[in-house]
Amino acid sequence: MPPKVSKVEALPNYRLKLSFDNGEVRVFDVTPYISKGIFQALQSVDYFEQVKPFFGGVQWPQEQDLSPDTLYLESTVEETTAAA
Repeated sequence: MPPKVSKVEALPNYRLKLSFDNGEVRVFDVTPYISKGIFQALQSVDYFEQVKPFFGGVQWPQEQDLSPDTLYLESTVEETTAAA
């Protein structure tokens, strides 16, 4: 079971800074998704910035979501801290 997102911050260029419950901070690039189906709404920077943690993953107000598996496996490590 992958770690769960405890905090998310929208970054420039459609990236997300993700804090996981295992102490890792990772960066996920949403760019490959924003031209597909329901994710096209994320092309609006104002809307993209409304991302929130949701059941271990992330979600936007119109219910676009990304799972903890996808976020963890397809992100890159930015830093690691000791889990609290």
